[in-house]
Amino acid sequence: MLISLALGVEASPLFVSKHFLWVTGFVGLNLFQSAFTGLCPLVNILHKLGVQDQKPSCG
Repeated sequence: MLISLALGVEASPLFVSKHFLWVTGFVGLNLFQSAFTGLCPLVNILHKLGVQDQKPSCG
């Protein structure tokens, strides 16, 4: 989120395009809604791609 913010703000030395602010907004909205609902769209996408949850280690 911070990288897309740095790429989208004109005052940043890493500025590329204002369109990177759309990424910042999208990620921020997803974080906000997941705080209230407990649902995270990225988790669903990663599960569909075959990424498995980490098992907690006892150690």
